Amino acid sequence: MGETIVLQNPNHPNYAKEVDADMYEAMKAAFLKVLPKTTPGLTYEALSTAVLPLLPDALFPGGAKAGWYMKAVQMDLEAKGIIKREKTRPLRLHKV
Repeated sequence: MGETIVLQNPNHPNYAKEVDADMYEAMKAAFLKVLPKTTPGLTYEALSTAVLPLLPDALFPGGAKAGWYMKAVQMDLEAKGIIKREKTRPLRLHKV
Protein backbone atom coordinates (compact mmCIF):
# COMPACT_ATOMS: atom_id res chain seq x y z
CA MET A 1 0.00 0.00 0.00
CA GLY A 2 1.27 3.47 -0.91
CA GLU A 3 -0.11 6.58 0.76
CA THR A 4 -2.88 6.11 3.28
CA ILE A 5 -5.77 8.08 4.74
CA VAL A 6 -7.08 7.67 8.28
CA LEU A 7 -10.83 7.08 8.39
CA GLN A 8 -13.21 8.47 11.00
CA ASN A 9 -16.41 6.84 12.21
CA PRO A 10 -19.41 8.77 13.57
CA ASN A 11 -20.37 5.85 15.82
CA HIS A 12 -16.91 5.34 17.30
CA PRO A 13 -15.07 8.66 17.83
CA ASN A 14 -11.77 6.99 18.73
CA TYR A 15 -11.82 4.72 15.68
CA ALA A 16 -8.81 5.01 13.40
CA LYS A 17 -8.29 2.84 10.33
CA GLU A 18 -5.75 3.52 7.62
CA VAL A 19 -6.80 2.76 4.06
CA ASP A 20 -5.26 3.15 0.62
CA ALA A 21 -5.49 6.84 -0.35
CA ASP A 22 -6.02 6.23 -4.08
CA MET A 23 -8.90 3.82 -3.50
CA TYR A 24 -10.44 6.13 -0.90
CA GLU A 25 -10.22 9.19 -3.15
CA ALA A 26 -11.66 7.34 -6.15
CA MET A 27 -14.61 6.09 -4.10
CA LYS A 28 -15.13 9.49 -2.47
CA ALA A 29 -15.19 11.24 -5.86
CA ALA A 30 -17.71 8.76 -7.27
CA PHE A 31 -19.79 8.88 -4.09
CA LEU A 32 -20.03 12.68 -4.09
CA LYS A 33 -20.69 12.83 -7.84
CA VAL A 34 -23.87 10.75 -7.61
CA LEU A 35 -25.14 11.72 -4.17
CA PRO A 36 -27.80 14.45 -4.31
CA LYS A 37 -27.72 17.52 -2.11
CA THR A 38 -31.44 17.39 -1.44
CA THR A 39 -33.56 15.03 0.58
CA PRO A 40 -34.70 12.34 0.48
CA GLY A 41 -31.34 11.32 -0.98
CA LEU A 42 -30.41 7.93 -2.39
CA THR A 43 -30.84 4.53 -0.87
CA TYR A 44 -27.68 2.57 -0.25
CA GLU A 45 -28.66 0.14 -3.01
CA ALA A 46 -29.21 2.94 -5.57
CA LEU A 47 -25.96 4.59 -4.51
CA SER A 48 -24.06 1.35 -4.92
CA THR A 49 -25.44 0.84 -8.42
CA ALA A 50 -24.61 4.42 -9.44
CA VAL A 51 -21.08 4.41 -8.02
CA LEU A 52 -19.75 1.19 -9.57
CA PRO A 53 -19.46 2.40 -13.19
CA LEU A 54 -17.52 5.48 -12.03
CA LEU A 55 -14.74 3.54 -10.29
CA PRO A 56 -11.45 2.97 -12.10
CA ASP A 57 -11.03 -0.69 -13.01
CA ALA A 58 -7.33 -0.47 -12.18
CA LEU A 59 -8.22 0.14 -8.51
CA PHE A 60 -11.45 -1.85 -8.29
CA PRO A 61 -11.13 -4.66 -10.88
CA GLY A 62 -14.59 -6.03 -11.52
CA GLY A 63 -15.88 -4.05 -8.53
CA ALA A 64 -13.58 -5.87 -6.09
CA LYS A 65 -13.54 -4.25 -2.64
CA ALA A 66 -16.01 -1.58 -3.80
CA GLY A 67 -18.61 -2.54 -1.20
CA TRP A 68 -16.16 -2.28 1.68
CA TYR A 69 -14.74 1.04 0.47
CA MET A 70 -18.22 2.41 -0.14
CA LYS A 71 -19.24 1.75 3.47
CA ALA A 72 -15.91 3.06 4.78
CA VAL A 73 -16.21 6.28 2.77
CA GLN A 74 -19.84 6.67 3.84
CA MET A 75 -18.92 6.46 7.53
CA ASP A 76 -15.94 8.77 7.11
CA LEU A 77 -17.95 11.42 5.24
CA GLU A 78 -20.71 11.22 7.86
CA ALA A 79 -18.15 11.71 10.64
CA LYS A 80 -16.77 14.75 8.84
CA GLY A 81 -20.24 16.25 8.30
CA ILE A 82 -20.04 16.12 4.49
CA ILE A 83 -23.01 13.79 4.09
CA LYS A 84 -26.01 13.01 6.22
CA ARG A 85 -28.25 9.98 6.63
CA GLU A 86 -32.00 10.38 6.83
CA LYS A 87 -33.88 8.50 9.53
CA THR A 88 -35.76 6.40 7.00
CA ARG A 89 -36.06 2.78 6.07
CA PRO A 90 -34.35 1.98 3.85
CA LEU A 91 -31.45 4.21 4.80
CA ARG A 92 -31.07 7.27 2.53
CA LEU A 93 -28.04 9.51 2.19
CA HIS A 94 -27.52 13.02 0.83
CA LYS A 95 -24.86 15.73 0.84
CA VAL A 96 -25.02 18.40 3.53
